[in-house]
Amino acid sequence: MPVACEHSAARAGEIVSAEGVGTAVEAPEARDGEPGRPFRVLVVEDDRQIARVLKLELEHEGYVVDSAHDGLAGLERALKEPDLVILDLMLPKMDGVEVCKRIRAKSRVPIIMLTAKDRVQDRVSGLDVGADDYLTKPFAIEELLARVRARLRERHPHSNVLTAKDLIMDRDRHEVQRAGRLIALTAKEYALLEYLLLHRNKVHTRDELFNGVWGSDFLGDSNLIDVYIRYLRGKIDEGFDDKLIQTVRGVGYTLKD
Repeated sequence: MPVACEHSAARAGEIVSAEGVGTAVEAPEARDGEPGRPFRVLVVEDDRQIARVLKLELEHEGYVVDSAHDGLAGLERALKEPDLVILDLMLPKMDGVEVCKRIRAKSRVPIIMLTAKDRVQDRVSGLDVGADDYLTKPFAIEELLARVRARLRERHPHSNVLTAKDLIMDRDRHEVQRAGRLIALTAKEYALLEYLLLHRNKVHTRDELFNGVWGSDFLGDSNLIDVYIRYLRGKIDEGFDDKLIQTVRGVGYTLKD
């Protein structure tokens, strides 16, 4: 399947292969000790099309993503302590097994290894030198995202709660509370609030919110953002003197903590 994905908005859970990548939507993690701050993921992949689409997919999920296209560059960036490394096995300048081995000599960063090879020995070699997980191409993007979340949860077991003042989002329980009171949200209200929490204190244009929550392939009116912001305000701000969702005139919206 050719790489036709120019954005991270599809919802089909398609297959990732050496020729193409599909998409799926799950929530990203927040960094341990820094609630709401996105994890940093390093993608080391020499196929630039795959690397680009993986970067877009991960960014769509809320991660901060860096990329490297050869083993030496990947090793250098991995030693700057990202939160997770997605590492291809077949790389120029230094192969993935050697990169993994050298990372492990200095860091315990979680490593998910990718390869087009399906031989048992290749998987064993990667795991033996310190990879935490392994996926063989082609694979479903939702499986990669699930493995990313699992590896991050193992390293940051309390990181799946987002907060802003007295507002708490528990993403494992899919619950939202403010001042101890449970708040019922629809799926899209929850997704919009989650996006605002993940990028709190940042002012978002309507287009940014639309693309981040609905996806840039969704055919709808950007006024939809105003409607859902109004819904959210009615549920999380109404009755409280301290209003979390604020309008920045001429720009868009922000969630302040």
